[in-house]
Amino acid sequence: MPHFSTWSRLLASATDPDELEQVIGRFFARQTPRRLAPGQRHLCLDGKTLRGTIPLGSTQGVHLLAAYLPKEGVVLAQVQVSTSGSEVSAAPELLATIDLRGTLVSGDAIFASRPLSHMILQAKGDYLWMIKENQKQMYQDLQTLFEPPSVRPGWSAPPTDFRSASSVNKGHGRREKRHITVSSLLSHYAEWPGLSQVFKLERQRINAKGQIEQEIAYGITSLPTSYATPKRLLELVREHWGIENGLHYRRDRTLQEDHSQLRMGHAPHVLALLNNTAIGLMARRGKTNLPHAQRTFSYQFDKALSKVAA
Repeated sequence: MPHFSTWSRLLASATDPDELEQVIGRFFARQTPRRLAPGQRHLCLDGKTLRGTIPLGSTQGVHLLAAYLPKEGVVLAQVQVSTSGSEVSAAPELLATIDLRGTLVSGDAIFASRPLSHMILQAKGDYLWMIKENQKQMYQDLQTLFEPPSVRPGWSAPPTDFRSASSVNKGHGRREKRHITVSSLLSHYAEWPGLSQVFKLERQRINAKGQIEQEIAYGITSLPTSYATPKRLLELVREHWGIENGLHYRRDRTLQEDHSQLRMGHAPHVLALLNNTAIGLMARRGKTNLPHAQRTFSYQFDKALSKVAA
């Protein structure tokens, strides 16, 4: 096998990460159906800093923004950005390389912007954003809409179109209950491109010690009710955070990406791309246990190069 320094030089200067991203992205894109109903394919946006690239005394290293399919377990595209705060400005460039027809693009509050929402709609896709104080007016409108009405004696509460769904999950010594309330009342009121539904998500977690944690979050989407019932929206919101467990956690813990000492040139970006590719290939073969797959290929290296593995 080549020496470590040889790999370092090859990854740092002999490989174009942007070109490699396009080739790998097209390969995985061919695995999904061409004709999709609105929201049938879910694409998650999220960024990750490679901790091993942070210089001593600094707080910023190589930061990569990925477009991830949580159901398929593959990254369709990835781009390097200067800081985590610049993810929203880099998102249009990233999404421009992907066919968004029939695709729901989801992201946390940092991606909730009107220009990005408009760009996705123009590409025949849909969006689902979480909303926080960075979109002050929308956040206040959502709080006002979902807060209990103040009703005087003798008067009835104003009519609403609220619809809801709930789910309960147990695992890792804790019990989590999620309740979502959905409305279309702001679709013609709020000045947001293509807005169809808004929602309030309430989470309650009870750990093994009986301690209770409660959290309230708000979100918006362009998906109409015919394609996204409250139950479906609840699934999509939870599915979005699959990028943390299905991609970032595996790269950090299993593939030990943050412990890598590769810092020269494009090497950190290319290594992250290769890690994404390994995870995607395993997911394509139905391998959900990445450490087990690693052990298998370590003992039987020929399998990694065989036609069956490809």
